[in-house]
Amino acid sequence: MPPAEETTHWVHDLSPFLIQFNESFGIRYYGLSYLLGFALGGWILYLAACRGRLALKPEAVADLMTALVIGVMVGGRLGYFALYEPMPLLREPIQLIRVWDGGMASHGGFVGVAAAIAWFVRKHDIRFFALADAVIAVAPLGIGLGRVANFINGELWGRVTEVSWGVIFPASAAPGTSLAGIPARHPSQLYAAMLEGFLIFAYLQWRFWKTATPVRQPGRITGEFLIIYGVARVITEMFREPDASLLLGMTRGTLYSLLMVIAGAIVIRKTKSLG
Repeated sequence: MPPAEETTHWVHDLSPFLIQFNESFGIRYYGLSYLLGFALGGWILYLAACRGRLALKPEAVADLMTALVIGVMVGGRLGYFALYEPMPLLREPIQLIRVWDGGMASHGGFVGVAAAIAWFVRKHDIRFFALADAVIAVAPLGIGLGRVANFINGELWGRVTEVSWGVIFPASAAPGTSLAGIPARHPSQLYAAMLEGFLIFAYLQWRFWKTATPVRQPGRITGEFLIIYGVARVITEMFREPDASLLLGMTRGTLYSLLMVIAGAIVIRKTKSLG
């Protein structure tokens, strides 16, 4: 790598591996972010069940988490190809299971979670939105951890910028490009980790644990998440380099997030009519 003094911005040189066994195999931070997100989310849901904030037996949380893991992985993977890159899957269907190559869509993951909850409530005596509120209150934690892993991987980088905290991502340039010729970009993954993930997680945890909303108005927290996440994602999309062609003049993430906002408003309106 050229001397650091050739650029005034930090050059991304983080390894995607915590432990690396060979060139392509090892323990990756991306996979660990999912494991940590599911583990912490399961623990919070278990506490909610134990303390009566979730009308579910504590021993049933393990089954719930199994359903959610499947929903997130299948929904996120299918969503990535359906919403962003359909042709590679059509040419080579085996890519669907090659999750180690990356390619997960948060919007697809949300659909997968909804499907998992719908399946689970059919087998247990609990209302859909009562369970959805509890699950969705922990979901942003996983989103935040995943975005941090995206930054470590040096993927999903931001738009070109001259701000002092801009980062030079070598992978954003053609192979062989000199370091001096690579522009700095917004570390949009970290913006998303905070705005789409950790801040929303803190807010929803307060709503779930410290207010009577989950009992008095089931579904309200779910609707609020859809709106808040949609708005947050639209904001972070302003700093993120589009990774697919535009739709209706907008990035795909922006368009899908605006649809989430509409869905959230519909859910909140429905909860009011039930209240």
